Amino acid sequence: MTDFVDDFDGDELDLGVWSPYYLPQWSSRAETAATYELKDSCLHLSIPPDQGLWCADDHQPALRVSAIQSGSFSGPVGSTIGQQPFRADQLVREEQEPFWGWTPQYGEIELRARAVVSPRSMVALWLVGLEDRPERCAEICVTEIFGKSVRKVSAEVGMGLHSFRDVSVPEDFEAVRLPLDIEQFHSYAVQWSPERADFLVDGELVRTCPSPPAYPMQLMLAVFDFPDWDGPADHTPEFVIDHIRGRSLSGGQERELGVAADDA
Repeated sequence: MTDFVDDFDGDELDLGVWSPYYLPQWSSRAETAATYELKDSCLHLSIPPDQGLWCADDHQPALRVSAIQSGSFSGPVGSTIGQQPFRADQLVREEQEPFWGWTPQYGEIELRARAVVSPRSMVALWLVGLEDRPERCAEICVTEIFGKSVRKVSAEVGMGLHSFRDVSVPEDFEAVRLPLDIEQFHSYAVQWSPERADFLVDGELVRTCPSPPAYPMQLMLAVFDFPDWDGPADHTPEFVIDHIRGRSLSGGQERELGVAADDA
């Protein structure tokens, strides 16, 4: 087993583990850079009112995002090779060097975080295949919270599996209303084995999904804002991460995935 801990105690983000750009292959690093700060032993991801749109000329609905991810990969400019395309036959605009910061396969991943959102924003932690092979594309969503679902003493917490183009993984996702004040710290976790993915909030089992992905995955941690949705335009959504911790059967797949990428 491989242990992973990031308590965000330092002054700078660990760039050996995290890339502070959101799916830059479909745009560029310059235009997808996260707004973030490390303080009070936490990572603060935020979207100030003047932050620009992500893929402004291509993505609908309009979207702004600050995110970090623990892996990155694409084919050459003009190819369709890259993680999480948002439409068919999407083309790479900026080639990304292979980066495998922490890409676990099976084990446990836990996030402790709080969020400040409006009805037009959301926060999420999910794992996604690196798509070095097209079928390695499914998603394990550990937590997804839309501000429009938040009440004073509860929120809908999305969790489960998205199959996308991986026919071996069933679509199995649900937003469960839980008695949470999301502006306070809570833990969100997945226990991932070859047989199933168990989703826990504050240590309590909430959902179980059989037949999860069976390949290494990168972590994606983000706050989103949708300018076309109803909500205050001057609000700054924020995702405050106290730590991410994990135990995995494998801690990184650079050699294996690099060969696969060259063959793609």
